[in-house]
Order: sequence, then structure tokens, then C-alpha cells
Amino acid sequence: MKQPYLSDNLEQTQESSERPHQIAPSELESVQALASELADRLANIPDGDMVGEIVTNAMKLLRDRTNRGDLKLINKSFKELRYALKIFAPYRDVRKVSIFGSARTPENHADYQQACEFARRMAKTGWMVITGAGGGIMAAGHGGAGPDPSFGLAIRLPFEQATNSFIANNPKLINFKYFFTRKLMFVRAAHAVALFPGGFGTMDEGFEVLTLIQTGKSTPVPVVLIDSPGGTYWQAWRRYVEDALLRQNLINPDDMHLFKITDSIDAAVNEVTHFYSNYHSIRYYREELIIRLKHRPTDAQLRELERDFSDIKTGGHFIASGPLPIEHDEPDLDALHRLVFAFDTHHQARLRLMIDRLNNMAS
Repeated sequence: MKQPYLSDNLEQTQESSERPHQIAPSELESVQALASELADRLANIPDGDMVGEIVTNAMKLLRDRTNRGDLKLINKSFKELRYALKIFAPYRDVRKVSIFGSARTPENHADYQQACEFARRMAKTGWMVITGAGGGIMAAGHGGAGPDPSFGLAIRLPFEQATNSFIANNPKLINFKYFFTRKLMFVRAAHAVALFPGGFGTMDEGFEVLTLIQTGKSTPVPVVLIDSPGGTYWQAWRRYVEDALLRQNLINPDDMHLFKITDSIDAAVNEVTHFYSNYHSIRYYREELIIRLKHRPTDAQLRELERDFSDIKTGGHFIASGPLPIEHDEPDLDALHRLVFAFDTHHQARLRLMIDRLNNMAS
């Protein structure tokens, strides 16, 4: 019989409400010695060094006399993330799009039909879809894509968050207690983001994704804001961004290129798929940025980049390269070409524009 501490059921383990007895200094020292020995032994196992760090930091919670309520928060957050990462792991190499929008949108609404068709088209191209597992736009995403390419990231709320029937019994349904762990997985697992009209939650997710890309805390991904045909929701949002943010110098003009607004499903799908037509991924190594590409830039294209994007470098040149030694842990990407340069990380929006140029060069 599986022991509770080995169970993948996040609800199975029971938490005691009683505070255990105070730990004597000698008892704490003994436990810390055992943990130190465990960390040393883990260092000899692949990736065990990182698990050893987790053990070591967990032990520091005892040393710091961390409040029991805070310990519960840390424990539950860790369990949620570990389980979610396990569910996503078999599909790591499959592109995914996170879909956001109102839970209140009825099935007969044009926004629902747009979301359903967008998800269907993305699944047809081989992509998977991630939604919040509720009703409205979330249900449309799962209904359009079908159960096989769908992930559901549900959260317990006092209202509005019944799991939709398309994902209810799917093994790729994950239930979260905390918004922050759920939001992390929405962004970490996604290679694109699609937003349909919605309320506070949609605004929250949209602005957070744009902030993460703008600040370099997330890798560049296409962000597409989709209206129903003739709809004005996102156009009104854009006017707000221009009036309240851009004209007040609270964002840069180039930041407006971090997203695309459209009421065409063809244009939305193309925005996502074209982004990966040549560009594959990026990796940082010290002050250098490594861009993986399907096609090697020609000498003429390198000169074009020097002419038009030299402002995003801190020095040196754009260099076409093969795999770098730092990438030895990603042998599956050896066949890709590299563009390497010293990147000024203040220019994330300009980097997005350069990726668009690289994609257009290849096509």
C-alpha cells in the first residue's frame, strides 16, 4: 500500500493542528547532522545536488523557528509545484498555448465561438492548450481542442470555478490552492499566450505575462489578444494602454510590439505559429544571449542585423555559431543553429522585434 508521504494525491496527507514539542538544541543538532549527511550523499546522484539544497533549506526552517502557518504555506506550495511539473513533464517537448478569458461567457456568445475555433486550430497544428479548467472561455478552449491535447489548471474558489465537463476526468487536470503556483505554471509551461475578453483575472494574467516578458523574467513568447469579429474589447484596452501608460512615459513605444490584437482566427494562429517558424528558443550564458534557430543566418543577414539592431548589444558582433559547450546538457538541440551576441537586457521589446525579423528572413 502506498504510504501517504509518497502519494501524488495532494489532498491525501493530513496536517496536524497541534504544535509539536519544542526541539532541544541537541536534538536539532542531531537532525541537522543527518540532513547534512543526506545532502552529501545526494550530491553523488544526477541532479541530487539540487535536491540536497532543497533538504538543506528545509532544515533552515527549523533553525529559523518558522511559524507553523508559514510552514504549511511552503509545504503546500512545494507539493503543488512538484505535482504540476510531474504532470507536464511527459509533454515537455510539445508546444503549448495558455488561453485566458472570462468564466462567464455563455456558449452562444461570439467570444466563446472564437476561443473554441482558436483552440481547435491550434490543436490541429500539433499544439496543446492550457486553460483554467472552469467555464466560459476556459471550457471553449478545452471543447475546441478536445481532451487529449488539453491541460486544466483549476483553483478552488467560493464561486465561478466549477470544473468544465471537457477536462473534469482528464489526468492532465491539476487542482491548485494558491493563485501564485497556478499562475507560475500557466507561464512556465506555455510557448504562447492567447487572451479573450474577460474580467479582473484576464487583466491580471495579461499584464503579468507582458510584465514578465518586458523585464526579461520570461522568455519571449507571442501574446495575442483576440476579439470576436468586429469586437472592440481589446481595441478599448489598447486605447487605455496608449493614453494612461504610453503617453505618460510609463512604458516604452517598443513595448507595444509585445502583443498583437486581432479579431481574425487566421491572424491569431499565424501570429503564434510564425513566431516559431525559424526561432526555437533562447539561453543565457553570462552576458551572452544564445538564440537557437532552424536556419543559419547568412552573412548578408548578419550585416542587416548589425545595421538595424546594434542598439541591443553591449558590444561585439552578431555571430552565427553551432552548439556551445554550455549547451552540452541539451543534446536534442544540437542540429539547430545559433545566433550569439552580448545582449543588453534593457531591450526585451527590441529583442522581440529582432526575432520577428529572423523569422521573416527565413521565410
